[in-house]
Amino acid sequence: MSPASNLGRRKRPPTPKTIGDTKPTKTTGPYDRNFTQHLIDHGIFPAYYSYPNGRAVPKPDNMDEILRALALPRSPLLQLSDGNLGSFIEADRDAFKERDVVKSVIPMIEGDLRDGKCMAGGVPFRNLYPLTDGSLVAGNPDQYHGARPEQLHQKVRQELNHNIIPTTQMDLPIAPNFFLEAKGPEGALAVVQRQACYLGALAARGMHTLQSYASRDPTYDNKAYTISATYLSSGILKLYAHSLIRTSTSGAGVRTEFIMTQLKGFDLTADIDTFQKGVTAYRNAVDWCKRQRDQAIEQANGKRTHLKSHSALLSISYSVEIGVIVQSRARVVEFLSGEDVQLIKNLRQVTSPSGADSSSFSRNTKTP
Repeated sequence: MSPASNLGRRKRPPTPKTIGDTKPTKTTGPYDRNFTQHLIDHGIFPAYYSYPNGRAVPKPDNMDEILRALALPRSPLLQLSDGNLGSFIEADRDAFKERDVVKSVIPMIEGDLRDGKCMAGGVPFRNLYPLTDGSLVAGNPDQYHGARPEQLHQKVRQELNHNIIPTTQMDLPIAPNFFLEAKGPEGALAVVQRQACYLGALAARGMHTLQSYASRDPTYDNKAYTISATYLSSGILKLYAHSLIRTSTSGAGVRTEFIMTQLKGFDLTADIDTFQKGVTAYRNAVDWCKRQRDQAIEQANGKRTHLKSHSALLSISYSVEIGVIVQSRARVVEFLSGEDVQLIKNLRQVTSPSGADSSSFSRNTKTP
């Protein structure tokens, strides 16, 4: 049949996608009223959530520690006046749009930044792994605080890339663990809470990945290392902690769940005392998150340095064969420390598909 004879034929209509097709067909975001249920279905719980059996989700084990940190007096002592409060109320009154709130109101709460390169905002987090099934829009915080990229060893950055580096612009802050979401006079409370819940879970996952770097068994300590702040026009400031836990459920088996817990709430326009407490808590939250972030980075860098110090050991060619490591330089084994021996055992366990016993290696290794 000639090609011309096909012109009169009808084209077969495209086959509709099956109901069981798991590939997301549309994206959903915080402005979608079904967004919260989507998060819940994937184990990401908003503040004050309770399980279907009525049991409340657990608060982070370090909640008291965080609350004490938020209430600490600032150094140097922060002394806000009625004039400061009046200026704040005027700025809030004149902020008609969300961008006005972020530009004019939030700086009065935040104060002077110690390092402006540790804060950014308005940048979609498109470089991170999806948090659920890939159907969520990229998180896009109004402001976020993270570390300078150069603080973390370059090799660690490469290995943890899509867990802790939010964007492909590599000079922006990494490992963010403090977020701000703000809304103007027409902004919705439900939306800002959804945004904070989503971003907090992304950050909690990133901090856990960073803390677990080079660890064979990641630790789930039920502690929070991430805080988010929400601000609604008219002076309502709230602070939330974000933690993750490992749970066993009848339907989903073992999974990681992300929990959002309210720490404090303030009506900053109420009076000078509330204004002072709210501003103090916000700034202390930023500082506390920095300490958690810096500690996790220092720990990861230390592990990386330890691995690098064993580069001569790790570069020795070996193969795993029935649990026995065959060294190209057998005499090197005689000088290994007990810590080195354990490192090789861990490597063997990771690389050996059979999980064979390492007793043969132990018998051929002298421990000081």
